[in-house]
Amino acid sequence: MLIGVPKEIKNHEYRIGLTPAAVREYIAHGHQVMVQRDGGVAIGFTNEDYEAAGARIVDTPEEIFASADMIVKVKEPQPGECKQLREGQILYTYLHLAPDPEQTRLLAEAGVSAIAYETVTDNRGGLPLLAPMSEVAGRMAIQAGAHNLEKAHGGSGTLLGGVPGVAPGKVLVIGGGVVGTQAAKMAVGLGADVTILDRSLPRLRELDDIFMGRVKTVYSTVDAIDAYSREADLVVGAVLIPGAAAPKLLTREHIKNMKPGSVLVDVAIDQGGCFETSKATTHQDPTYVVDDVVHYCVANMPGGVARTSTIALNNATLPYGIALANKGLAAMESDANLRNGLNMHKGYITYKAVHDDLGKQLGLDYLEPLSAIKL
Repeated sequence: MLIGVPKEIKNHEYRIGLTPAAVREYIAHGHQVMVQRDGGVAIGFTNEDYEAAGARIVDTPEEIFASADMIVKVKEPQPGECKQLREGQILYTYLHLAPDPEQTRLLAEAGVSAIAYETVTDNRGGLPLLAPMSEVAGRMAIQAGAHNLEKAHGGSGTLLGGVPGVAPGKVLVIGGGVVGTQAAKMAVGLGADVTILDRSLPRLRELDDIFMGRVKTVYSTVDAIDAYSREADLVVGAVLIPGAAAPKLLTREHIKNMKPGSVLVDVAIDQGGCFETSKATTHQDPTYVVDDVVHYCVANMPGGVARTSTIALNNATLPYGIALANKGLAAMESDANLRNGLNMHKGYITYKAVHDDLGKQLGLDYLEPLSAIKL
């Protein structure tokens, strides 16, 4: 199979779909790889590195989209990229379709077989291709929050760790999954006063054991969100419903009642955000203010630490990518976890949560993945 790796074009996105080491792995399995010139140079992967691994360097993305059997990316294809995709081609990348009807429509029109990293599962019900970026984003959420709490950046001027004689800042983490756990680890490391809200009692018990009393674990209710958000200096939104739009857990009324100069970091913004006032921002212009509360809603947070993120992502995506290259869509017939990643195929939506959110709006039909790949 011919694998194509275009340069990412989203604002300040320096990650790349394959590292040179991953390219070498595809080559070892008998495949060909073409990489867009300078696609990884910003994070230290030179054209010479890719050529040494066996890739062919091409000058334009058009060459890749026109000839590759499988496109490997990081972020969702932008409109101009969507229009170059075609039926019979595999797209393997993050998609986050539920809050993005335009991308969903364009992928349907292209007829491409689109596999979303964020909905591929493992045997434990986890999301192994989302997890590494969730780990990065969770840790970055505290860095971003601490930075924007500084007065010069619109915050209240609160130091999360405090100092002797001064109380530490209060961090509220909504959601105790991968993002929330990593955010809490960073916040605890800085010496902050940390509370985690979650609706799973078993998960709260696990978190209590992990942190050994260094964080407060609270069952998430409307009342708890209201009470703890009022006191928080930093709130991290870390909720996830796989493949679906994120629920709006923090309302405009909650935000009006927060302390002036407090900070919201919405890690769920890729899925539409979990705060009512959230809207996607970029690394170039990452924040805005609503009701005296600073909002950080960068839709590709891990892109800020692109080298670490690229290597971590490739560690997770490579085995599934090799399976797709070796067998094509037939790899999904015997692998339900990989099959869960199929979101679009020949104009059909093949992931139920996406269809629930967008199918009626776009007039697109749902087709179960196993049936879809036999078309």
